[in-house]
Amino acid sequence: MQSTQTYRELRIIGFAGLLIIAGVSCLFSVYSTNTIHSLQYFFICSSLWLFGYWQTWRRLELNRPQQNAPLFNDLGWANQLTILRGGLIALTGGFLIQPVPSGLTAWMPGILYGIAATLDRIDGFVARRTQRTSLLGSELDTVFDALGLLIAPVLAIQLGKLAWSFFAVSAAYYLFIFGLYWRQKNSLPVFPLLPSQLRRAFAGFQMGFVAFILLPAFSSEITKLLGIAFMLPILIGFLIDWLVVSGRIDGTKPQTIKYFSRINHISQTLLQPGLRLIVAILLLGIAHHTFHQNPLITILVGVLALLVISGTGARTTALVLLLGAGFLLSQGSINVLPSAANPETNSFYQTTFLFATSWLLLLGPGKFCLWRGDDNWVNRQDGAR
Repeated sequence: MQSTQTYRELRIIGFAGLLIIAGVSCLFSVYSTNTIHSLQYFFICSSLWLFGYWQTWRRLELNRPQQNAPLFNDLGWANQLTILRGGLIALTGGFLIQPVPSGLTAWMPGILYGIAATLDRIDGFVARRTQRTSLLGSELDTVFDALGLLIAPVLAIQLGKLAWSFFAVSAAYYLFIFGLYWRQKNSLPVFPLLPSQLRRAFAGFQMGFVAFILLPAFSSEITKLLGIAFMLPILIGFLIDWLVVSGRIDGTKPQTIKYFSRINHISQTLLQPGLRLIVAILLLGIAHHTFHQNPLITILVGVLALLVISGTGARTTALVLLLGAGFLLSQGSINVLPSAANPETNSFYQTTFLFATSWLLLLGPGKFCLWRGDDNWVNRQDGAR
């Protein structure tokens, strides 16, 4: 039986969360230039918060490192951070079914969800460092990941930052979970997933991507394009995973393992280095066209091209390029091919640049790299000893 101290701790957290939601709602009601309906915001936020609270309460008996192990005496820092992440997602969800926020309020959804996405990495680190990994933490992580995967993309679609097609990513996750449940309920076999480092990387980058595009600094034209670039690899990953767990692809056969190893080898030696080459060539094109306008920009772009082609922190460089190019393209400050007489040609090069850079960030730099410390960081579990 779980200790009364843990239940008391959770009740305090739940009450504090409602007070914070009420406080934020009151700020909206007194902020004269604000467009957010405060009562509606309070109702949506508190509903999401109470849902997360209930999901935590009903799982408190899992506050232990493994089945049949003794219960922990309190929630611990890691679980508290995970619950905080749920609260931030609830505060983000309050902007659903609301007018488009304006002024400083327009920055809130992206900042709130951005902090939540960051905590998704930190809570696991804290759990491993404090030796407080628990079944509760693992399940809460899944619950709030699923909630954020629904709330944030729907909000981005509502704000016009993503096309409706991006909802396929959220739908794919829920359909995948339902498919597993349906197979288990009907006594159908559920096969183990093939090991993949990309699965975890995709989930993390998707949360970060949605957080950034919720910021008003990026135009909907650019964010919708990036949404397609991020969506395609993620959907392909879901499809392959479903074919494996449902037995359409037998992941236990040596031939299957060999086949996927061959695909991974081709990707590592051809596709991913090829993406680096494409991005570097387009960057050199920008450097060439900006040489007489601003030599400093030319030097900066040239350095970025060198980092990409040499595989020196290529994922970090890709992130910097996406943020910088996304912002500048949103402001109309740059063109990927400024001298192109045909706007359609220029649009093609911009699309190619954004897609190639996005896929470089998602997939990684591949082989033939000088330094891939950032790639190793993406693929490792922080705090693991």
